[in-house]
Amino acid sequence: MDEKTLRTIIEEVVREFSAGAGGTATAVATAPSVVGAAGQLKISEAGPAERGTNPREVVIALTPGFGGRMVNTITGVPHADAIRELCAGIEEQGLTYRFIRVFRTADVGFVAHEAAKLSGSGIGIGIQSRGTTVIHQKDLPPLSNLELFSQAPLVDLDTFRAIGQNAAKYAKGESPAPVPVRNDQMARPKYQAIAALLHNKETRLCDLTKNTQTLQVSQA
Repeated sequence: MDEKTLRTIIEEVVREFSAGAGGTATAVATAPSVVGAAGQLKISEAGPAERGTNPREVVIALTPGFGGRMVNTITGVPHADAIRELCAGIEEQGLTYRFIRVFRTADVGFVAHEAAKLSGSGIGIGIQSRGTTVIHQKDLPPLSNLELFSQAPLVDLDTFRAIGQNAAKYAKGESPAPVPVRNDQMARPKYQAIAALLHNKETRLCDLTKNTQTLQVSQA
């Protein structure tokens, strides 16, 4: 993350704080399209999310800003590309996927748990705008999970694909080996400030009055 990018994000957060002073935050408006290296990703709401009945589906839950007011992970990976890799991993295991957006919280653990509860297989994936990702199971407590990828700067496209694969394997009743994760002791101090800014920005996009929505996501 270079100095120019960091300065831009800080200035944007400050502007939003100033605009929101004395009032409540406004929920994110879903962006009409998000562009990644592989092309365009279109996201639109399709009504309140309901519990699925397909035992071969994995529900992918997006946080309030993902693919809307925020379009890249903390390391600049386009959300469109991250989504494509998650979906590809699920499809490679012969399963299907469904998208929802959670508005009431930006906590990826609770977002992933919501996905699992609404999934026909009981398995869900939650992904934050900065890239933090969780594979969850409906019978686990919200703060527990199957796999947690907490170091967002180390979650790359290969990891997103592997996350999709493992989520599908759990949905099939398998017990896969956890997705390998890199460990970089310098990632936290290097990205801590920008992570806090991005988290604050996404938290301000939450809407406690809006129910979880089903999303129509098309890729071109």
